[in-house]
Amino acid sequence: MSIRIGIDVGGTFTDFLVIYPEGQRRIHKTSSVPSDPPLAVYNGLQEIAALDKKSIEEFLAGVELIVHGTTVTTNALLTRRGPKTALLGTEGFRDVLPMRHGTREEPYDNRLEQPDPLVPRHLRLPVGGRFDYKGDEVTPLSERDVREAVEIMREQDVKSVAISFMHSHAATAHEDRAAEIVAELMPDAYITKSSELLGQARYYERTSTAVLNSYAGPIISGYLTKLLELLSGVRFDGILLMMQSNGGVATPDQLAKRAALSLLSGPASGPTAGLLVTATHGWDSCITVDMGGTSFDAAVVKDNKPLVMTDGEIDRWSLALPAVDIHTIGAGGGSIATVDEGGLLRVGPQSAGAVPGPACYRRGGVHATTTDADVVLGYIDPDTFMNGQIGLDREASIRAIKTDVADPLGLSVEEAAAGIYEIVNVTMATGVRDITVRRGLDPRDFPIVVAGGAGPVHAAAIARELEIPVLITPRDSSIFCAAGMLVCDFKHDYVQSANQRLHTLSGESLVSVWKGMAEEGRNTLLAEGVAETDISFIPSLDLRYKGQWYELNVEVNASNLEAPDFAEFAKAFHSEHEVLFGYNNLEMPIDLLHIRLSAIGHTPKDRVTLTGTISADAVREPKRRNIWSPKQHRMVEVDVHQGGPMGPGEEVEGPAIIELGTTTIVVLDEYNTVVDKNGSFVMYLRDQKETLKARLRLI
Repeated sequence: MSIRIGIDVGGTFTDFLVIYPEGQRRIHKTSSVPSDPPLAVYNGLQEIAALDKKSIEEFLAGVELIVHGTTVTTNALLTRRGPKTALLGTEGFRDVLPMRHGTREEPYDNRLEQPDPLVPRHLRLPVGGRFDYKGDEVTPLSERDVREAVEIMREQDVKSVAISFMHSHAATAHEDRAAEIVAELMPDAYITKSSELLGQARYYERTSTAVLNSYAGPIISGYLTKLLELLSGVRFDGILLMMQSNGGVATPDQLAKRAALSLLSGPASGPTAGLLVTATHGWDSCITVDMGGTSFDAAVVKDNKPLVMTDGEIDRWSLALPAVDIHTIGAGGGSIATVDEGGLLRVGPQSAGAVPGPACYRRGGVHATTTDADVVLGYIDPDTFMNGQIGLDREASIRAIKTDVADPLGLSVEEAAAGIYEIVNVTMATGVRDITVRRGLDPRDFPIVVAGGAGPVHAAAIARELEIPVLITPRDSSIFCAAGMLVCDFKHDYVQSANQRLHTLSGESLVSVWKGMAEEGRNTLLAEGVAETDISFIPSLDLRYKGQWYELNVEVNASNLEAPDFAEFAKAFHSEHEVLFGYNNLEMPIDLLHIRLSAIGHTPKDRVTLTGTISADAVREPKRRNIWSPKQHRMVEVDVHQGGPMGPGEEVEGPAIIELGTTTIVVLDEYNTVVDKNGSFVMYLRDQKETLKARLRLI
């Protein structure tokens, strides 16, 4: 077995987990390069090779697999740094993007402005031609309109084109022909056909997703081209896989075709990694939280599977492809603290990022950030941050907080820093509530698995806000998503619109649809190198009661691929509806909107664990320092423990600090922390000690 590497490119740091053939692990972090994102991957590999006393060519010669996730498309979308994109739409529906569902996004917010469409109106070009909802042609396609639209796109230097016609999910001929014409006249353009990307009803969702795909396409294609050139230049001939937002991996070629799956793909491996941690204690469900330098991501794992959504949004635009249900907010170590005109303290979503970064980074940053507050409150030691690779300037943090927050609010620097800490924690706790309560779940029923460089600093405060009794911080939490990428399966999702009563659907037609999807999925996975014996399928249906607007996705047993059990489908839907909404109606007819299938290519699960390496021989230096106690509302002197040499069964009583080199665990007053048999740090409420320790598997 050769070397395997997981790489997670974030907005501030790029994380690496290197697994050597003998099982040794190396954790490495390097600064991201927002102006040239692939360069951070190259720089990190070069730094790791130097640590191994090899050239990068010699090091990569022994690398079998690189699994890679990136936020490059997400960041480009949020900052509008993508290519000029055009939309070919059905005549009469030119404004489908700004009109969206035809309802107010926030009914009671009169000041909410509409988001700017990714395609301006002069590039939303109408085309004559129409199918009805059954797929019967009403009006032939106007090829003249398509050709005239292409002339406008050429004049405007358009690089990417989305094609979305009414009812194309029922008949694709018009989109297919329009795409042929565009490809003939604009051979270098990136083209998305909505029917090929997302063959389902609802014109706005399909159009928005197609536009997002075309907007992201040239970005991820350019990124992958540059990355592959860099890797080829140092003679890498192993396998490169990319993380997708649906929680699976794919080859670069497949991801380039379905570029919208790169949006929100960075944190999508976190929930899978969470299962590696909770399995030790017999849990098949958890909440994962990942706080990095730029953002905070929260997700739910239930019954051994990350929860998936098909009605997601990004930057307030619909993204209807299946994606791991991750709630992302602008709350990270680099989130900037400000006092608004009304005298209220706000933290984020603006971020100082990697450059210039927080004031304490000594990179030119002057604004107060969450990291600056953590330094002032004693949670982060300026001398040991990132294993001492980045020395922090505490005085710069004090100056920034004094200028930006303390003086405007008439507070001491410590009180102002505590305010920043508390506000960002409440913001993140609200994000966790959003992904649990809206699904009918009680967050107190789930342990929290903590990830990210900043996550362990804030996790106890988040749990305290939510009344969650147990948190688990893996020893390698700072590279959590990079580790998760190495155990994610290949995954491809397929959908076809149905739009009929469930009881009127024939089993034969349903099996035919599923088998067609399965054959397409099998061919794709085989082309990606997955063995036939490692392929499986997960069928599901989008169902709703007659007259409802929103549907529920109901996963069904794979045996239904041969013999559908419609009574089972109805029973599962009624049960899910009751969990989410508190009631069901057994007499109400059920509508079927979409038929779905996920094709899974299973990967070996023994490739990586989150069992941390315990540095048993490390010298323990007793230290104490002052930290802020939210319970006592003052600075208190506490013990500082070195987490590296702490072994199974060792316990720390809060308030205390546990330093791990790449992160710091803050143990608040109400909590104790004990090391489990995998080396993870399990934090629990002290007043529930007997009950919780009996539940944990520590030895």
